[in-house]
Amino acid sequence: MSKTKSIKDKINLNGIEIEIEMVEVPAGSFMMGSKEWEFSQPVHEVTFSEPFFIAKYPVTQKLWKQVMGADNNQSRFKGDSRPVERVSWDMAKEFIDKINGFTDKTYRLPSESEWEYAARGGQKFAAENLIYSGSNRLKEVGWYGKNSTGETKPVGLKMPNQLDIFDMSGNVWEWCEDSGIDNYKKHPPNGKPYLEKINVIRVVRGGSWDNLDDVCSVFNRGWYDQDHWNIKVGFRLARY
Repeated sequence: MSKTKSIKDKINLNGIEIEIEMVEVPAGSFMMGSKEWEFSQPVHEVTFSEPFFIAKYPVTQKLWKQVMGADNNQSRFKGDSRPVERVSWDMAKEFIDKINGFTDKTYRLPSESEWEYAARGGQKFAAENLIYSGSNRLKEVGWYGKNSTGETKPVGLKMPNQLDIFDMSGNVWEWCEDSGIDNYKKHPPNGKPYLEKINVIRVVRGGSWDNLDDVCSVFNRGWYDQDHWNIKVGFRLARY
């Protein structure tokens, strides 16, 4: 297991102390995409000139309620330590805008490049081309159709990946900042999100509790309208 920098961001929100555990993802390069998936081509090099931080866990219902209010949790599978779901991209952005109003840090959704780079373990481990985030055996690292018993599970119960990040394969799909597009031909080589002003479709990554094994691959991609929500989709925070 790689030794990574993990810090606990503490934020005071109207007298409520919020704690978000973040993992530093080192700067570096990797080959993004896969020849096995048509919509994950062309395989291309992405370089991060500086490190960034990504949350160790998906946003939980506890954190969501602390920020948005106890009566504003519409998740199907209730539980403070479960990931929040039934959250649209627009709702995730509203959450981020609100939390940013109480701190000098600037939280955001990860770019699709950041998400895949972190899921694959950064430069040091991405070349291993593991199928899932931290393993070639999904049951070791994720909740999916064969082991979830038809529901989300509390975060952090499975093995983390090489950067000590949990639940990046399975449990819930995770929103990225990027506009949805079915290939990487226009994808930025610097790790920034791919954005189209008129595109209201946004990328999701990682698969969910209801998906088959291959859907939870770190190379797989999905997308929804940014106002769409369902019981399979949540999100994870990132920042510099």
